[in-house]
Amino acid sequence: MLAACLALLFGLLIGSFLNVCIYRLPQDLSVVRPRSYCPACSHPIAWYDNVPLVSYAALRGRCRHCRAVISWRYPLVELLTGSLFFWFVLQLGPTRGGLKFCILSALLVGLAFADLEARILPDEFTLGGTAAGLVLAWFIPVRYDIVWQVLSITSFRWNPHWTSLVVAALGALIPCLFLWLAGWIYLKFRHREGLGLGDVKLIAMTGAFLGLDGALLTLIVGSLAGSLIGYAYIKATRQDASTYELPFGTFLALAAIAVSVRAATLP
Repeated sequence: MLAACLALLFGLLIGSFLNVCIYRLPQDLSVVRPRSYCPACSHPIAWYDNVPLVSYAALRGRCRHCRAVISWRYPLVELLTGSLFFWFVLQLGPTRGGLKFCILSALLVGLAFADLEARILPDEFTLGGTAAGLVLAWFIPVRYDIVWQVLSITSFRWNPHWTSLVVAALGALIPCLFLWLAGWIYLKFRHREGLGLGDVKLIAMTGAFLGLDGALLTLIVGSLAGSLIGYAYIKATRQDASTYELPFGTFLALAAIAVSVRAATLP
């Protein structure tokens, strides 16, 4: 429990950094310099006004200097990231597996809110996350899935590190090709883009961490949620369905978080 509580605190700090990334990366701004500032008045934020959750509550959701409203996204990202870190360490302990799931959850939270706000899925998260997932697969085995089953019935004695890497690579490649093909077919028949490459990269990243089973389940859950919730929102707000840009990446990222939480509880 102590390790999980420490992970919660660390997750809150990571969530605070994710908020910087969510705001700056879609604008091609550095996440290092300048230091955190108010988007409304550009006044630098003091350290005591940048404490996760606490500062937002103390300031009552407003900038200390210009009194501009601070977006609800800031405490939500911090709380969600901290809660996920707590959950994964509670389930898996302070292990390499717990670390891997924490890294994945941080990437997914950042992608979910970046797409929701800016309709952009930064390559720093998607491509960087895919590379990280493949590297981690060598040291931390991908959870058992259908690819493991196929490899296990062959007579060849697979090295566990290479097996995990193959599982991660196929988990990244197959679903992203499927999603890219679906987008290409949509473009050919509807003559307009219905799917961004960012979504394809996101599902590749998910597969690199969770394997083929996890990526396919993410696609199914994310697509169903996006269709149902997106359609309901379009109808409720009387948007034009032919022009409204659905943040599909947000639904995929949230679905991947749900799949990750489920995977962490499996034996």
